[in-house]
Amino acid sequence: MKRFSKILLPILLILVGFVYLQYPRLNIISGYSAKNMCSCMFEADRTQEFVTATDNNFSPINIAKYEVDTVRKRVTSSVFGLMKRTAVYQEDIGCKLLLKNDEVPDISYAPVPHNCPDEAPFPYGNEEQKDSIFLSIDYAKLQQAVSNTFDKEGVDSLKTRSLLVIYKNQIITEKYIKGFDKNSKILGWSMAKSVLATLFGVLERQGKIDLNSTHLFPEWENDERKNISLRAMLQMNSGLKWEENYDKISDVTKMLFLDKDMSQMQLHKPLEFEINKHWNYSSGTSNLLSAYLRKQFPNHEVYLDFPIKELFDKIGMSSMIIETDLSGNYVASSYAWATTRDWAKLGLLYLNRGNWNGEQLLNESWVDYVKKPTESSNGTYGAHFWVDKDKTYTDIPNDLYFMDGYQGQRVFIIPSKDLVVVRMGLSDIDFNKMLQEIIESIR
Repeated sequence: MKRFSKILLPILLILVGFVYLQYPRLNIISGYSAKNMCSCMFEADRTQEFVTATDNNFSPINIAKYEVDTVRKRVTSSVFGLMKRTAVYQEDIGCKLLLKNDEVPDISYAPVPHNCPDEAPFPYGNEEQKDSIFLSIDYAKLQQAVSNTFDKEGVDSLKTRSLLVIYKNQIITEKYIKGFDKNSKILGWSMAKSVLATLFGVLERQGKIDLNSTHLFPEWENDERKNISLRAMLQMNSGLKWEENYDKISDVTKMLFLDKDMSQMQLHKPLEFEINKHWNYSSGTSNLLSAYLRKQFPNHEVYLDFPIKELFDKIGMSSMIIETDLSGNYVASSYAWATTRDWAKLGLLYLNRGNWNGEQLLNESWVDYVKKPTESSNGTYGAHFWVDKDKTYTDIPNDLYFMDGYQGQRVFIIPSKDLVVVRMGLSDIDFNKMLQEIIESIR
């Protein structure tokens, strides 16, 4: 018995020490795991077992335990029974992470249903495209490039879930791992920022916004923040203070997992740098821009309907949703879901200079704006799109620009090669090598 006590006591001390040190983080761990489990199950139609084994299987999220209510579509997560957090699903606006487990969220309104054309072949509808054989493509070499992007049997390091390549508006190759197909919704994470930029581009085309607008929020009127322009916000060049660190309790983790209104934290941050002189990547800025977008409409209903009516349905993105926070703002920093094919359609809109099947949805100048390197970003960032003027992608044409999300979500646009490449997965890979091999297959 004494021997057992001697063994048990150190274990208990280690456990107590762990809980003491990690307790402030448990809120984030429980919050992330509940929200992601809820969205993966009820938005993406995955099983609890699958999500636990794949989407939520990394440290420290993998220590969470779940209670799933499939009838009410709620997920409660906890760590060692502590810090329970609950997420609840609503059709068309996804899962909300509650601040209190007994909270009843305001779900009085949802956006209009999608109304996309289906009768035309991809990309202008959802029917299969007509077969096209390009004599300039070495298809064997292309298939090898695709194969190199996926894990082989017994290997689990690349974690690619889907890869789609479009050349001259035609899908030339498409592959999915087991359990995923062309109808599977996948979270784009920060690729949602590029969706947000596109919504502003639609408004600009309609003559409803001006990039040079300042005095964006009443809360900024009594200090220098009143001089921050919409242009600077989209370029992450506002000078506002923000900490984007997912490895600890920071501005971004508090915003995503502890805030009812995700626009408020960045709204109340002071200037830390001179406007347009310091680039700082900020998910808070994106969610503040989402709140600014909301201000452009007469009511909440019109704001929620706008992306669907004026963008998603226009280009046939029938699967796309952006989840909202508890205050009803689109979480435009992080929570956009769509099929791989629908993510590709957004890339095609930009490849075609804002024109979709004869309708100009974006000004061509907007396309140039989002891919122009922002001052002080060292050639890496445009306006809620990433660019490659510093040549991280050493073997890829210099006109490459792309959407970028956590765990290796990418939509690459290469105008000089007439290419859109979409890769979705659970980890970063050697994207330079992947793109190089794809390009080399096209003579």
